[in-house]
Amino acid sequence: MLDSRPYDVIHFHNTSLLGPHALAMTSPGARSVKLYTTHEHWLICPMHVLWKFDERACEKPECLRCTLRARKPPQLWRYTGTLRRTGRHVDQFVSPSRFTAEMHAERGFPYPVGHLPYFIDRADEDWRQPGPPPQAKPYFLFVGRLETIKGLHTLIDAWAGVPEYDLLVAGTGREAGALRARAAGNPRVKFLGPMPQSQLGAVYHHALACIVPSITYETFGMIIIEAFARKTPAIVRDLGALPEVVHDSGGGFTYRTDEELRAAIERIAGSPAVRSELGERGYQAFLRWWSRDAHLVMYFEVLRQAAIKRFGAVPWET
Repeated sequence: MLDSRPYDVIHFHNTSLLGPHALAMTSPGARSVKLYTTHEHWLICPMHVLWKFDERACEKPECLRCTLRARKPPQLWRYTGTLRRTGRHVDQFVSPSRFTAEMHAERGFPYPVGHLPYFIDRADEDWRQPGPPPQAKPYFLFVGRLETIKGLHTLIDAWAGVPEYDLLVAGTGREAGALRARAAGNPRVKFLGPMPQSQLGAVYHHALACIVPSITYETFGMIIIEAFARKTPAIVRDLGALPEVVHDSGGGFTYRTDEELRAAIERIAGSPAVRSELGERGYQAFLRWWSRDAHLVMYFEVLRQAAIKRFGAVPWET
């Protein structure tokens, strides 16, 4: 495919199955700019998500032990200079959050990582003509994979202390059965199953807030901006990149303890004005940073700067 034409840009996304040598791939005869987006932490973590021993967020590297405990073969290239050599072929590494860029530097990644936020497209129209709410009773919302690292089990446990409001759960995953069993004694926790984006818009829009309780280092927080695009505030765990998105926007609250979570829930549920203000802040930040139009401006500026650094000019502008 790369031999088929002289590409201006080669953009790598999650190349783990190809390995680090893929970074040297190029388009013969072209003056290509090469980018790499760190959607996960694969460049610094053989388990991809900095989830240590399948039980906690990784506080310090013990990669060989972690890999063996996960019953995966060791990736021997990580103990050589392979990544440093192949990484030279990439003009710019970028991350969707400043947190993830800083984590790569902290864990010894040898090249600078820039900041290029994610975006979603067209979802901001949902608040203009939303569909009907999924239920009449006020509710908070969890959206995501039903996996341990997403932290829904912590939210289910905390919901025993939230008697006034329902928690709707949209998504599926390996832990779906165990999580349904965990919530079986609480009728206020309701599972919606997997839902396409075309149906999720109204569910986001009518929620009092979207709660993101992940217990590992997310690289960004797509669920947050999906909520913001519908003028819905977010309550997120103060971990990884999640608080960065909330602090940048002013569109919600962060928490570390169940008490702080309940306080955030009560503050939003108890004041329509607070919910409306947070939702509007999140929406304006979405337009400014996380919409398609905003992203394309930033994306092409990253390309321009990478081209100037490598070639002294922008090939596709000459």
